[in-house]
Amino acid sequence: MQLKQIQAWMAAYKDFLRSPAADQRLYIWESQRIFQAHWDVAAPDFSDMYDRSLDNSHTRRLWKRERYEPKRFMLEAIALAPEMVRQAFLDLLDDTKDLEARVGRFVFYSDELLRIYRETFPKTIETTHYHHNNYEMISLYLAFRYPDRYSFYEHAHFRVLLQRLGSTDLSTSADFGRFCKVMRTLYGFLLKDSDLLAWHSRRLLPEKHYTGESLLLVYDFYRFCSDPDVIL
Repeated sequence: MQLKQIQAWMAAYKDFLRSPAADQRLYIWESQRIFQAHWDVAAPDFSDMYDRSLDNSHTRRLWKRERYEPKRFMLEAIALAPEMVRQAFLDLLDDTKDLEARVGRFVFYSDELLRIYRETFPKTIETTHYHHNNYEMISLYLAFRYPDRYSFYEHAHFRVLLQRLGSTDLSTSADFGRFCKVMRTLYGFLLKDSDLLAWHSRRLLPEKHYTGESLLLVYDFYRFCSDPDVIL
């Protein structure tokens, strides 16, 4: 990535934050706040806790859209093997362990849960658990549980970001580890701009949105940078 490009896109993003369009992705901060309020991996009723942790007053698109229903599948998996699902989340969200190993094991757990589901319901047409989809849903769990450490991963938009920031490495395969490193680097740049942070804070409602330190700001930044209608 090139410093001049980062600075140029940050300046454009600051202008974006001053516009009404800056509210378009605030629903994610709402869901982050809800998750923080309800998530408890030790909850006796894991299914109810999981269900309440993923909610939004505006949209469900983070976990439910056409041919993409990771929340529904996970609730069905919890009904069949609640303690196995609990263990999968305990491991994934243990930030003392290696990230890529945790992510890999969570995908393995999800594969096993899908196998159990298909054995239990042999006539099902279910062929996916949706948690291997370029790590999108896994990144959501991590970002909501640890707002100051992880961001939401959307691979296609991330590739455009790298291109627009002058990176020469535009790998077509998902690389969640690299994504996390880039997000933390860019977050460091954003934190140094007090004016940008002030405009960002103005759009958050304390009674509705998560207002603590959150790398969702970097997500919003790279979604802005990857918008095909935005040209510097």
